[in-house]
Amino acid sequence: MPDTDLATAAAPKAFTRDQLDWTPWLEPLREDELTERHIRGLVDPSRAGSPYFRLLARDPEALEARTRTDKDIFYNADAGLPRAERELAATAASRLNGCIFCASVHARFAATYSKRGAEVDRLLVEGVGANLGERWNAVVAAAAALSATPPAFGDEHVDRLRAAGLDDLAIADLIQAVAFFGWANRLMLSLGEPRRAAE
Repeated sequence: MPDTDLATAAAPKAFTRDQLDWTPWLEPLREDELTERHIRGLVDPSRAGSPYFRLLARDPEALEARTRTDKDIFYNADAGLPRAERELAATAASRLNGCIFCASVHARFAATYSKRGAEVDRLLVEGVGANLGERWNAVVAAAAALSATPPAFGDEHVDRLRAAGLDDLAIADLIQAVAFFGWANRLMLSLGEPRRAAE
């Protein structure tokens, strides 16, 4: 385990779009321990460099199912919710759930795909109540309601999303993105903690 003072100093205190590292509390597999089955579970072999994915690779079947679900929700954007707003929904869920690492990753994607970095940063700083314009406000409000314990999502959120221009397929995409992150945030938060990236 790292020295407590150094660990505290390296832990980010605020939500950010900065690139962060992540330190597991359990020992991940080493890269030289990964078998062909582990690599198949990673789906993308470049993920072998990540301690998070090497930790999840201890159960390669579950990791493969998790990764294929993740890729389908976020990368299969031929119809439905635009990629930027899927990432916005994941950022809002991560912000509400307190996952600084996940919020940083998906905030970068949301800013890249939307070209609205100032609004993404406002969400990170102010939280899910930030004013981002009505369409994004509707997306964030729905994400927050889905992320609440117990969930508070209801007809009023669907009506607001429709009024903001989302069709049923886009609303389904939003629900899937947020549901995935309700699980993913809790998994990441229970297995380790974010760190500032090495200089």
